[in-house]
Amino acid sequence: MKPVEFIIKEGDEHLTSHSGLALIGALVDRTKLAERVDSTLLPGCQEPKIPHGDIVKSMIGLLCMGKPDYDAIEPFRDVPFFGSSLGIGHCPASPTLRQRLDVVNGAFDQIVKEESARLIRKTAAEISTISTSKGELAPLDIDVSPFDNSKTKKEGVSRTYKGDDGFAPIFAYLGPEGYQVNVEFREGSQHSQKNTPAFLRESIRYAKMITDKGILVRLDSGNDSLDNIAVCIEEGVDWLIKRNLRRESLQDWLRIAQEKGKKEFPREGKTVWRGHMHREVDGFSKPLRIVFDVAERTAKKGQYLLVPEVEVDTYWTSLEDDSLQTILQYHDHGTCEQFHSEIKSDMDLERLPSEHFSTNSDIMTLALLSYNLLRLCGQESLREDNGNLTNRAHYRKKAQRRRLRTVMQDLIYMASRISFHARQMYLSFGRYNPWAVVWQNLYRGFMNPGT
Repeated sequence: MKPVEFIIKEGDEHLTSHSGLALIGALVDRTKLAERVDSTLLPGCQEPKIPHGDIVKSMIGLLCMGKPDYDAIEPFRDVPFFGSSLGIGHCPASPTLRQRLDVVNGAFDQIVKEESARLIRKTAAEISTISTSKGELAPLDIDVSPFDNSKTKKEGVSRTYKGDDGFAPIFAYLGPEGYQVNVEFREGSQHSQKNTPAFLRESIRYAKMITDKGILVRLDSGNDSLDNIAVCIEEGVDWLIKRNLRRESLQDWLRIAQEKGKKEFPREGKTVWRGHMHREVDGFSKPLRIVFDVAERTAKKGQYLLVPEVEVDTYWTSLEDDSLQTILQYHDHGTCEQFHSEIKSDMDLERLPSEHFSTNSDIMTLALLSYNLLRLCGQESLREDNGNLTNRAHYRKKAQRRRLRTVMQDLIYMASRISFHARQMYLSFGRYNPWAVVWQNLYRGFMNPGT
């Protein structure tokens, strides 16, 4: 059968391919973001013709569509739906957007992060936790992720630990859902531990604004520092940090494991010892617990080794759980690599738009809020038993988290027809749209919380 030959024509209907911006606008309207940034004085912008709030909302709208470039605003300036859905009075031109963001210089940083935390607290379901010896704890995962910006002359671009030229921002995510609570933009060559204690303290504060549950801080070996443990103790949170062995002897750890660990034989040629010990550390009143996982390999890929290979993983932790359970809890820390991927690929933010370091830092802060707006849309669409969202698309499997790209494809880039009647704007979805009911339930919930 041959494909149908379509007749092409142009109509005068008002159509939009991004109805999901109405969801973003409804969520942003639940914050005091515009009010707070409008009251902030910026150098050279004492009486701006376009309010700061309109600039911020415009950039958030672009970020939620995966279009972080300034020029991406131009097609939307003549589209009434873009401004109407986000509550923008004056949609800026790309030069205005660029120039205004160039003078922000971190002035909106705390405002955006606080409003993001408050919005998650008001809108999201209860943050998921993990069961530990200390009770139910919400994991707070902190990690650095290099952004490849090679072959550019942007301020702050330098060699990262991955061997590329770019930036090395550090992120903090709360819960298995992956809500982003904090971000700090960094030069590529900055060591991962530099300024991390202050970042950790700030991240814990934002996390406590979101949840009343206990918090478990998880860090990889790049942030193995007693300063971080001291911050966790001061802030009253638990920790699970992979240790950096540095110059510690593998053979010494093998002897310790053989003395104190539990022996297992997962397969021929491999022996594993898992266990824990306590170590006195200067500056701490109590010994710190170390969980170890030591493996000795005498054969590899079916070949016996002349000299056995020893692999050692050790962890600082305040938990008193079984050693294997503690190790598995740390392995879940690797999920944040997917969150990094969603920011870099789904939101298309790896190669940042500005040549100025401070401007890119501000864009990353706005991206934090945009990321959470999309995450809220995705997580709320997964709720099937709350009395509202009972019409999940039948072809979707049950999941704990929905990827940002899926949220954009299913909910943000949703086509509709716009009509006007009695001074009101209407959106009409197509007959064969499987997400229309879910979208409408989300929109009603965001616009009228508690109903």
